[in-house]
Formats: sequence, structure tokens, C-alpha cells
Amino acid sequence: MITTRNDKRIIIHFDYDCFYASVFENENPALKSMPLAVQQKNIIVTCNYEARRRGLGKLQLISEAKKICPDVVIVLGEELGRFRDASKSLYRYLESFTWSGRVERLGFDEVWLDITDLVDYNQTLLNPNDPTNSFFQLNKNDPTDGFPYDATSIAGHTYPSNLQQDEILKSSTAIPIFDPGNGNGLMERLILGSHLAQHIRWNLEEQKGYTSTVGISTNKILSKLVGNLNKPKGQTTLLPPYMTPYDGSIPEHGRVLGSNVQLFMDSHDIGKVPGIGFKMSQRIRNHILQRPAEFDVGLRYGGTKESVTVYDVRTSPGIGPELLEKLLGIPGAERGIGGKVWNLINGVDDTEVQQAKKVPSQISIEDSYIRLDNMSQVLKELRMLGTSLIKRMHVDLLEDDNHPDSAEGKRWLAHPKTLRLSTRPRPPLNADGTRTRSFNRIYRSGPLPNFVFNLKESVDATVEKLVQVALIPMFRRLHPQSSGWNLSLMNIGVTNMVEMASEDGKGTGRDIGRMFKRQEEVLKEWRVEDKDVPPDPILTEAENTDDHRERLFEEKGHQDEPLDVTQAEPSAGNEAMDGILAGSEDLMVPTQNTVDESGIWEEYEDDEEISESCLHCGATMPAFAIAAHLRFHTLEE
Repeated sequence: MITTRNDKRIIIHFDYDCFYASVFENENPALKSMPLAVQQKNIIVTCNYEARRRGLGKLQLISEAKKICPDVVIVLGEELGRFRDASKSLYRYLESFTWSGRVERLGFDEVWLDITDLVDYNQTLLNPNDPTNSFFQLNKNDPTDGFPYDATSIAGHTYPSNLQQDEILKSSTAIPIFDPGNGNGLMERLILGSHLAQHIRWNLEEQKGYTSTVGISTNKILSKLVGNLNKPKGQTTLLPPYMTPYDGSIPEHGRVLGSNVQLFMDSHDIGKVPGIGFKMSQRIRNHILQRPAEFDVGLRYGGTKESVTVYDVRTSPGIGPELLEKLLGIPGAERGIGGKVWNLINGVDDTEVQQAKKVPSQISIEDSYIRLDNMSQVLKELRMLGTSLIKRMHVDLLEDDNHPDSAEGKRWLAHPKTLRLSTRPRPPLNADGTRTRSFNRIYRSGPLPNFVFNLKESVDATVEKLVQVALIPMFRRLHPQSSGWNLSLMNIGVTNMVEMASEDGKGTGRDIGRMFKRQEEVLKEWRVEDKDVPPDPILTEAENTDDHRERLFEEKGHQDEPLDVTQAEPSAGNEAMDGILAGSEDLMVPTQNTVDESGIWEEYEDDEEISESCLHCGATMPAFAIAAHLRFHTLEE
């Protein structure tokens, strides 16, 4: 399906510079001037720009990195808690600058912001007679909350830029490119977006200590890609015009004349386009090259030596949504994948920036292995992955709870309902001793046991039960043989989040524990104790006179409770109600399933109760209520 371009939005993409290394630098500022590398297992997963300047890079072996840069400072990055906490803090900070709440996180270090409403509002405030002295208002209700800016120029870098603009960019000043009043509404809105992006970026560095690289455009894919042009600590705006062909046709010379979107997208390798995964890009490469593309070797798993650009794909004879659908529409593929990929390589992306979520849609933990081929190793890894998963659930799904009924001081924001285990087996060796690369995963899923939500048990105890009760059976269904398999990856995760009830009413579920406790409080005054009591004495005619009652009252006058001489039901104990009120239709006695009108407990449709009908009026009711109802008819008579 071909999607028509929609350039009415303004989207900002933030990418924190060397995020993992920056987290350590913020904890210890002295590290900022040193070559710093973050280690996981025996490789460098990332490093700061000082280390990169000295020749270090991602996915280098530790031994190799120390030879290249002997004074490199290496820190362990196995524990992801510090990165997750920092990412959450920065996410909430960026969210505070939006009105719509459309803030979407990608991994730990990337965030999209939809600032369309802020830009639209401030566009109405522009003074065409003095655009150079404009003021960007951050709060509709406070005209003093904001910052001054020049509405005739883009803030930061642009794509494309000419040589004259490049010289100006080196001085980090804005580029005057806009003439107010020329009717170019998109340019006007991109200018406003660039200044807001710069304001947020500067404040992020000043208030939080993190630098970032930012892209500004009209959708998610373009803002993400254009931001990569000026790393680190820079921002880039993709300038109009944005025209692209909507019908899948290829214009003369293969490009829409004057389309900066197409000019920009054409330079990218097909595998670098977000939304086009490794498998899809390989199928497209193989089709364009008419043979399998050659792989890179080494630790850069999945890389390819041969680049096939978007331009190569787009101008290939016969290429279009239909052919891409044939290439990519294998069993299990997304419906309409050909049209989606065609949209992406043309820079068309109508996906929304998601609303900020209090609860993640899923939580998963994985690790990769050089060799994992026996059950004792699997058990060890499952315990490690399970521990990380439970700890992360506690971080992401628990919040402080000051309710007096909360013994642990915490409450669950949501209960995930599904547990998933996936593995990636290595294919067997070929006859020549080589091994075919495989990225295929197999998985099993099932209900997540409820004991994981018990906060009174230790994490270790919960993990051990989870491994024995759920994960090992799942693993044995995935790999029935006791040996003969070799895994390169294992992943465990939880999904299908069901939000719990909350005081602010935003939760979609119900806190069952509190419902029962609340039910006890509501039903307290109606509780009937079934216990033996002595029968009431039978009063003689002389004892049943008014004078006799007065004498009895005087004798009992020292007691707090008034004398009750009304005969009670023998089984009612000391909780029997006054005979006048018992059975009154004005008094609704709550049952187990219906407590009160506030919906503390809902009636289940599948409850099977024994009902009886009243012989006097024909009303149908539970059997236990018929006696009280008949007393009501007796009082009427």
C-alpha cells in the first residue's frame, strides 16, 4: 500500500552521544577527559569520543583495544540498571517539554518527540513585521515561559547545505535562509522546530549533563536519519522541498527534480534504513546483485562487504511495491510489506510517535554465547537471565505505595500475563567445515506464574521457582534432545501487560487484594455469626406488662447496652437486626459479589446460584434470601 506523504507534523529525534560511556562520565566527571571504554564480556560495546579519536571502536576485543590505546580506562557494563535509570530520567525530562505527551523511546539512548502542537501554536504568534525578534512560548498559560529566537533562520545544521553555508556552520551560527511572507509554511514550521530542538538540547546538557545529536523533519524515519549527519553534539534539519512520486513510478534520471527527501534517502545503504531489517535487506541485496552478497568477517555479526544503496534499489528495473511484496512476502511476513518498504525507501513514514507510557509493553533479557551446548550451562544462564528479568520487573513495574494495607511499601503497576523463552540454535557444520550463518530464533510461551508477584519472597527464591516450574519445561519443548544442540543466544521475556487499579484511576485493572479488604470493611455491619445462644425465656402474661419492663430497665440501667426483649432468631446470635428493619426493601444487604454501587466487586456472569421464587409475589432471589423476604410479607399483613 502506497502512503501519501503527510508533512503536517514536526518530529524531533534525540540520540544521546555515547550514552553508555556518558552515564559513567556523569557519575565520575574526571572520566570525560580520558579515553573510556565500556566492556561486556571480552569486547568493547561502546567508547567515548576521546577513545574513538585514539583509534578505538565498537566491538573490538579488549586485548586489541589495550594494544591500540594502552591508557584506555575500561569499565564493566554488564549491569544495565544504571543505564536504565539514566534513560528513564532523561525520558521524563524530555517529556516535560511536550504538550501532547507524544514521546517515544527507542532503546536506552533514542527518543522521538512530536512537537507539532507547540509549533502550530507559536506559528500563530509570529509577527511578520519583526520575525528576527520572535519569542517561543513553552506554556499556553504563561506568556513569559519561553525563549527568544530568530524566525528567519534555521538553528544548527541543514541538509542540503552549500559551500557558503558550510563556512557559516563552522562558526555555529544560524543560517539566514527564510524570507517571511513567501508562503512557505513548511519551512516556517521547520525553523520553529529547529529552535525548540536547540533549546531542549542545550537545557539537556546544562541540567542533566548529557549531550545529544538531534534531527528535525516531518516524520520518524527522516528525523532519525538526518540527525546522524552531524555527530556529536549537533543538530540537522532536513530542508524542503519534500516531493516524492506517490504512484511508484520512477521519473526521468531516477529522481524527482528538487526533492531533498529523495536526494537524502538515495545515499543510504538499504540496510541502514530503519524498519528494513537484516533479512529483508539481504533479500533485496541479493535481488539487485543477482547473487548472494558477501558477508564481512569478525565480530561485526551480520555485516556485508557490498553496499546496495536506496538509489540502486529504487532505480532497479521493475522495482516497486509489487515486486518487493514478492521478494519479502514470505510466510509469516507482515501483510503489505512490499508497500511499506517502498514507502520507507522514499522517506514516507506515517507511524505516530507513541504516547508516553507508564508501563512498558514487554520486558526481555537476553545474552549471546560463543558456545552453549549442555544442560548445566543452560541452567546457569537461565538463572542469570531470570534474576535480571525479575529485578527489572521490580524496577519497571513497581511503585511506592503508602497505603496502610501495603506491607511491602510497593505495589504493582501491571501484571504481565505471558512468559516467553526464545533461543537461536547454530546450524550444524557443513561438509567443508564451514557453518551457515543463521539469525532464526525459535520460541515457546506460556502463562507467567503468579508467584513472581509475591514481594515477600527473595529474588533468588522466586527465580529458582521460575526456572524449575516454567523455564526448564519450555526449554525441553524447544530442544527435546538432551544433547546435539548449540545455542548462540537465549532470551526470556514477559509481555501482555495488564495494568492494575490505581488511585488516580489510570489503571485499567483491579487490585483484587484491596477489593477483598474493602469488601470486609463494607460488610462488617452485616456480618452474621453462626453460633449457639441460649433461647430467650418465655415471658408469662404478668412479666409481659409495661410495669414489668420498666422494672427490668431500672435493674439493667448500669449497663451500656439497652435491654432488648424482642425475641431474636435462635441462629442469629448477638448480631440479629431489629425486627422492623429486617427484610425491608429499602435496605439492600450486600452479597459476596455485589458490595456497593461503587463497583468494589463485580458480579460474575458465570456464577451459578440456587434461586427460589416467592409464593406471594413471584419475585426470584437467591435461596439464602427467601426467609428474610417472607418476613417482609409477614410484616405487611
